[in-house]
Amino acid sequence: MKTKNNIAYIPIILQWALNAALVVLAIILVILLGKETIYIFGFINDGEHLTKLDLLEALLIYFLYFEFIALIIKYFEAHYHFPLRYFVYIGITAMIRLIIVDHESPSDTLIYSGAILVLVVTLYIANSKLLKRES
Repeated sequence: MKTKNNIAYIPIILQWALNAALVVLAIILVILLGKETIYIFGFINDGEHLTKLDLLEALLIYFLYFEFIALIIKYFEAHYHFPLRYFVYIGITAMIRLIIVDHESPSDTLIYSGAILVLVVTLYIANSKLLKRES
């Protein structure tokens, strides 16, 4: 009977470790978001050294940091549950960034666009009444 009580603490310990790791990750992401903000404002003040493509890439990276921080916030608000749609939002943003940064091959761009279409369909299905969780 004693081992059953000891095993019951394992999920609690793992949940605590996961929460602590996510808090550390959130702090790191906030720091990187701040650095990206400084980089973007540096671009605006000194636009001669960077291209508009560099600014667009920096903005998309900024949104990725923002989305990951929002995902961590939602995790705690939803009582330790990651909503699927936030991962899909992050995937769509990442694919758009990839198209903007690496658009040399038309076939790759078409494949990336198809991946975005699949993610948008996934988002539609995830937001439908079939998969929506009751609050």
